[in-house]
Amino acid sequence: MARPNILIFMTDHQRADSALPEHPAITPNLDRLGREGVVFENTFCPSPHCCPSRATFFTGLYPSGHGVWNNVCNRQALSSGLKEGVRTWSEDLAGAGYGMHFSGKWHVSVDESPADRGWREHFVSGAAGTHHGARWDHYGRLAGEPEATERGEGEILRPGYGTYRLYGTGGEEGNGHDETAVAKGLEVLESLAEGDRPWCLYVGAVGPHDPYVVPQRYLDLYDLDDVPLPPSYVDTLADKPAVYQRMREMRFGQLSEREVREGIRHFWAYCTYLDDLFGRLLDALERTGQAENTLVLYCSDHGDYCGEHGLFAKGIPCFQGAYHVPAVVRWPSTLRDPGRRVSAYVSLADFAPTLIEAAGLAAHRRFTGASLLPFLRGETPAEPRDEIHTQCNGVELYYTQRSVMTREYKYVFNGFDWDELYDLRVDPHEMRNVARDPAYEGVVREMCGRMWRFAFREDDTAINPYITVSLAPYGPAQAFR
Repeated sequence: MARPNILIFMTDHQRADSALPEHPAITPNLDRLGREGVVFENTFCPSPHCCPSRATFFTGLYPSGHGVWNNVCNRQALSSGLKEGVRTWSEDLAGAGYGMHFSGKWHVSVDESPADRGWREHFVSGAAGTHHGARWDHYGRLAGEPEATERGEGEILRPGYGTYRLYGTGGEEGNGHDETAVAKGLEVLESLAEGDRPWCLYVGAVGPHDPYVVPQRYLDLYDLDDVPLPPSYVDTLADKPAVYQRMREMRFGQLSEREVREGIRHFWAYCTYLDDLFGRLLDALERTGQAENTLVLYCSDHGDYCGEHGLFAKGIPCFQGAYHVPAVVRWPSTLRDPGRRVSAYVSLADFAPTLIEAAGLAAHRRFTGASLLPFLRGETPAEPRDEIHTQCNGVELYYTQRSVMTREYKYVFNGFDWDELYDLRVDPHEMRNVARDPAYEGVVREMCGRMWRFAFREDDTAINPYITVSLAPYGPAQAFR
């Protein structure tokens, strides 16, 4: 069989539930992809941050393996790119003769751009030379402006930082970055129609990242009265780490319940806008006769709390909304029984070995992830994953946090505060922290063992025994018990 073409559409900051057909977000193109493909409904990223999660997607490794821990594009970066010797799947495909085409957001390294990893660049953001965030001169200018004392619609006051805007409406032309990324992608698809070698096209959007600014016509598709508050909105966070409480009290707690629902409404509208962009790519595949032997992947780098626990965006609060991401695959020439939904645990680390195997290649190196091709063939993997792990050393402020989740429990080791344990059997919205409940002591011990065994396999260095940092209730030796 001919090697498949590969089309990847990666969004930024999109929750997994927004990609499901039963969700209120209107996404007809993504729904169609699911009917014609496979929906991996339990897919998770390794970190609540663009750069480490994207590095995992491209390498098949967790942060302890690839070396990217937070945003590489600012002065608080723990690293500026991938560890020496780490390889990406794009290099494998390029070396095997694939035509590699990149359009959109990179955000893996500021030492390298996609061209350094086998891609032909058509439009790139978040690459070498990029800087995100503010410098001191910005705050100097800000100090010369009147300090805001009253909030506008959807705004959050932050004295000395500048007012933050969660949502709003923009021009009818849409998001300039994503319009350009898709337009360049469409040009590529047209040019490849007459080619005689397989190709891979990556289109990386920056939506639906906050602030949720969308054309009015997409917002008009949703009635605010139909937007509920999440069940966990009533969580006081009283039994959670103090920084979670501070984030809500200082920032998102300024928003009224109506504004929280408006934020959710704008997020849904943003997802609909992105679905329209994605549909243009699917239409071009059909129009150019390339759909049958093209593997299409729709995914995102991480999620968004979207009102859960009274929070938005993503960060150190280890709630599932920040980690649970969409993943839908269509491959007409190979996929068995289209329209399936796979409930098995899937990681962004699985896509590197999947794409390499789909291209008919063998990668002689270790991955954290495993190929998903058995699922596409309608088979059960020999060793299905029974737990999901996360690795986080902070977003723009430094923290040490690791978590492990099974079908029954989720345990979060917070090196900076008290830990968390949620009994997902009775508490799927992560409302009641039972980590310090004596009735769950055995569960805490078991989950620590799972956490440290994964840390050992991934050579995680968060194992220092010094008295003021050896704060897990059961330490790394638990990996060997």
